[in-house]
Order: sequence, then C-alpha cells, then structure tokens
Amino acid sequence: MHKRIERDGGPDEVAVEEPLEIRVDGRPLAVTMRTPGHDEELALGFLHGEGLIDGPRPSGPPQNLAANVIEIAGPLRRDPASRRFYTSSSCGICGRGSIEEVAVDAPVAGPGPEVPRGLLASLPERISQPAFELTGGLHATALFDAAGEALIAREDVGRHNAMDKVIGRALLDGRLPLTGTILCVSGRLGFELVQKAAVAGCPILVGVGAPSSLAIELAADRDMTLAGFARAGEVNVYCGAERVA
Repeated sequence: MHKRIERDGGPDEVAVEEPLEIRVDGRPLAVTMRTPGHDEELALGFLHGEGLIDGPRPSGPPQNLAANVIEIAGPLRRDPASRRFYTSSSCGICGRGSIEEVAVDAPVAGPGPEVPRGLLASLPERISQPAFELTGGLHATALFDAAGEALIAREDVGRHNAMDKVIGRALLDGRLPLTGTILCVSGRLGFELVQKAAVAGCPILVGVGAPSSLAIELAADRDMTLAGFARAGEVNVYCGAERVA
C-alpha cells in the first residue's frame, strides 16, 4: 500500500506504515508496525515463527477496531508467558531469543534441494516488487521452488513482516514445512529472518545484503544454506554449501 503526498518539488508516492495489533481469543499479544494488506498472513506467519501455532487458524478484525486489529483463534501451542510483544518495522523483535529457543520449534533442515550458484545469485532480480518501484521504501520476501519459479512474493516496510506474510500465505496454502524451496529477501540477513525460515522448515535462505554473525551461527546450527550479497551474478555462501551446485 502506498499513498501520494506533496513535497517540495511536487507529488511523491510513499509507503504506508501503520500499527497492527494481533489478538488471540480477544487477548492482545503483539503490536507490529507494518504496511497494511495481507494482515491475516502477517499474523499467522508471526505466530508460527514464534512457535505458537502450527497450522492455519480462523481470523477476523473486531467490529469496533477493524482497521488495525486482527483476531486469531486459539488455543496457542504454549503460553507466551504473559509477555506482550512489540515489533518495529526496522528490526522485528530485536534480541528476541537464543539459538536454543529456536531449536525447540525448528528441526534441522533436510538434505535438498541442490541449486546452481548462478540461480541463487539471480533470485533477487526475480522478486516482484511493484510497490518498491513506486516508493523505494519497502522490503520484499519471495518463496521460490528449486527451479527458481516464484511461488509467493510479499512487500512490507518491515523485512520481518514481508517474511511473515509469505510464511503465513504458505501456511494457509498447506505448504509448510517449506522443504525443497528457497526463501529470498531484498535486504540484509538478520537473526530473526533465519529464525523464521528455520521454523518454517526452509533449507535455503538468500539475501541481497550481508548476514550477521548470529544469523550465520543459527543457520549452521539448523543445517541451512545461507547466502548473501546476491547481486550482479555473484553470491556468497556462508554455510550449507553442499546444496550449492
């Protein structure tokens, strides 16, 4: 979603950023700053990435706060310890958890697929980003099959939100776990993105930007393939090179 504003020099298109409150059985659980649209996918992807659900759930907005609240049906897989999450559009739940916590909900990745290096390097160019082309202000995540065919693509002001929307859509479509597929993000590779990919069962994660040290450590711990700086026909593989032909 984007809107036109007036600036010095003429009109401009900017990305929309608004809060979304996620409730489970009427109980406020999380607030995230996001680009409106695909809110059900975002909520389900977020809850799945936190290990709180393992399948699609009925959802809907409360009548009195329909614009920026979404309601998800419980019960949750575990008690979130009465903790209310707040996530920003820049970094998600910063410092959210440790590798040991992620390992509880993220099994070690399976063996496949084996993908040509050149294909990994080309994936960012294959992501559909119409809103970014208008605004220059959104991140994107896409899910690809092993042949490089795009299956799902989403944009958002938050890189973690774009990932949640893709995983939420995959959850609704019955695609999880994401064995045999590849996730690609338009920015850097932080811990929280590897966490979400690992919990979703995706064996390969590719990014345009650099990975952090903890992102590499988590990907290696879960036997994932992590590749960064995918641009201009080149890509750096940080772990899981056995899947790169």
